[in-house]
Amino acid sequence: MSQFSAHRRILTVAAMLAAAALIVTGCSKKSTSLVEPSPDLATIKNGGELSMTNAAVRAVALVQERHTNDLMGITGVVGTATSVDANGNLAVMVMTEHALGAGKLPASVDGVPVFEEVTGKIRAMSVADHQVKQTPPIQMGTSGGWRFDLANGYCCGGTLGSCVLKGGTQYVLSNYHVLEADIVSGGNGRVAQAGDAVVQPGLIDVNCTAANAQNVASLSGIKSLPSSNVDCAIASVISGQVRTDGSILEVGTIANTTVGASVGQAVKKSGRTTGLSRSSVSGLNATVSVQYENECAGGNSFVKTFTGQIVVKNRGSRFLNSGDSGSLMVEDVSTHARAVGLLFAGSSTSAIANPIGQVLSFLGASMVGN
Repeated sequence: MSQFSAHRRILTVAAMLAAAALIVTGCSKKSTSLVEPSPDLATIKNGGELSMTNAAVRAVALVQERHTNDLMGITGVVGTATSVDANGNLAVMVMTEHALGAGKLPASVDGVPVFEEVTGKIRAMSVADHQVKQTPPIQMGTSGGWRFDLANGYCCGGTLGSCVLKGGTQYVLSNYHVLEADIVSGGNGRVAQAGDAVVQPGLIDVNCTAANAQNVASLSGIKSLPSSNVDCAIASVISGQVRTDGSILEVGTIANTTVGASVGQAVKKSGRTTGLSRSSVSGLNATVSVQYENECAGGNSFVKTFTGQIVVKNRGSRFLNSGDSGSLMVEDVSTHARAVGLLFAGSSTSAIANPIGQVLSFLGASMVGN
């Protein structure tokens, strides 16, 4: 089986190691129905938006969903998504751990072209100024994590991605696996619970010594996994410790509105490891399965299959790398960028994000911005 994993960061005295592995699995039923040509396709080829609001994109996404189980049952396949092939046609992208070779994948399904995208193993992804201790009030897009995220001879951390507003209170937004994933008392004698401190920088950037970091927020205790379709967590801001405008390092103040993803959309993010980086959306409606650990460098806890996810180009891990988990992905514009997704997983060729609308809906929150 191939592996996707969450992009947070783990540190020992000797080295930093990648965090929890994400295993991609899946299956779907075949259908004999064909997709009828859509009048929107001409518009798409002339520069129309390739988002899920487009009827042609939705039609291909339905075909992708029908065949996902069968495609992911092929050895070496780690995911599927709705995308555009080299000829500019709407197509089903099949993500693979390594090149499968001729004849291993169908040329088309229900009349929709199929193409292979070699992503390798995709990891859940737990510069210089993104890792150092800031003078309060801090900006987001910075190293951070649970104050007690140290167990089994390692310490862990990720990115404090952005700020959200819920019930009139401002919260720091990151991933479940960055802030709330310690669910056993084994390696450190405790589990993550409401009221625990969130620190900046994360333990990975202060030699695993919490006293060298600063408390900036307190865990809400909301655990999105394993029951929901998003990998998110929030922590209420400690007064004076976080900028009230939710400013993100090298991005600035974002908009308080959001935008849906579309294939080819230019995006950027600010994260603990790779700092400010830019890329473009390569797939929509992706299905991936992720294996989570039960604490820092702990044992396997559960496998979660996510649906409806966003795929982003990540050649050479230049967009997203270990420690960038929790980064907010926004549209690549100069000012007041709108949020697109919450990054949580990836490989050396592809990154995965929860659509921001799903995250905010689960939390009952809104973006902090102007």
